[in-house]
Amino acid sequence: MSRALLEGEAVLREVLEWEVGLQALHQRIAGRFSRSESRQRVLSYLKGLLGSVERKNGWQLAEHAGDATPDGVSAGGGLAVYNWDADAVRDDLQGYVVEHLGDPGAVLVVDETGFLKQGRKSVGAKRQYSGTAGKVENCQIGVFLAYGSCYGAAFLDRELYLPQEWVEDMERRQEAGVPEGVVFRTKAQLAQGMIARVVSAGVPFGWVAGDTVYGNDRRLRRWLEEQGLPYLLAVKSNEPLWADTERGSTQVAARELAQQIPDDQWQRLSAGDESKGPRLYDWGRLQVRPWSEPDQGHWLLVRRPPAADRRSRRPGLLRLFWGGGSAAGRTGAGGGQPLDHRRCLQRSQAGSGSGRIRGAPLGRMVPAHHPGPPAADWPMLSSR
Repeated sequence: MSRALLEGEAVLREVLEWEVGLQALHQRIAGRFSRSESRQRVLSYLKGLLGSVERKNGWQLAEHAGDATPDGVSAGGGLAVYNWDADAVRDDLQGYVVEHLGDPGAVLVVDETGFLKQGRKSVGAKRQYSGTAGKVENCQIGVFLAYGSCYGAAFLDRELYLPQEWVEDMERRQEAGVPEGVVFRTKAQLAQGMIARVVSAGVPFGWVAGDTVYGNDRRLRRWLEEQGLPYLLAVKSNEPLWADTERGSTQVAARELAQQIPDDQWQRLSAGDESKGPRLYDWGRLQVRPWSEPDQGHWLLVRRPPAADRRSRRPGLLRLFWGGGSAAGRTGAGGGQPLDHRRCLQRSQAGSGSGRIRGAPLGRMVPAHHPGPPAADWPMLSSR
């Protein structure tokens, strides 16, 4: 048998396995939708996301599904008009991710992204900074929680950020269908709520990672420490951290502490591969919070470019907390395992009336069914 024929048969088997897997995934969540039409829409939507559609917008997904208009695949997966439980689908997603990617040493990654909007009617839309656009734009902001392990990466949860001006504008809230009970919560508070849900669900993980939006929030850091959850969070260069000095224990800016790391204590490691090869950085750390408990450690972890690139690239400052003790061995609470930087750091970057992104759990089902590579798609955290 020729090599081409063997390869063709292998591809066919893989396609058939994918079809079986997708059907099983659909059956898993079908009960969350009350009508047969909505269940069929879900399957068409997922097939469209997995298919060869170049842009996953309403029109192209509708064309892929054989519809004349995008009405059936818009507004949260084309299911806004149907009765379905988005949070229950999210819980299904978490269970699905754990079954396929679960690992006690996995990393929870929290980050936000912007959804550009033209008008003011979409819930939470306003002129605000969007990392997607790299500037201030009229957009919605979604806060997402992702899961990365040695088996792959997928999303777990989502929340829609509702700006203060939206919370205070009752007429606007009522018009958009925002419930009365929805109050203002910062992005860090939204992240804390999602992490708490994951812990409550028993999702196994070892670390929480995030950028400066979360690393500079002391209330979030304190809560993680109280829960015994190890974290690696980026901080700004002027973030004050407690450290031992000649004047005793005092607060020192992170950038000043970084300069105190001796030259012989830096180690060069790769933060993952890119098109031009390994992304090499020099790594160093310095202990902070000198009064920590015996089974805990607080560190400033510094990532800086090699000397040749140092003029054009700023060092990355990350706050590292390791809490052993009572957290050791507990599912969803650190797992008691030390940070394996060669595996972990390479993958730690990553409108609805309810005030949440309702369709997002469906979109997240696709990368869970087809998880991304554990390293290539999870570049190293960088401070903003």
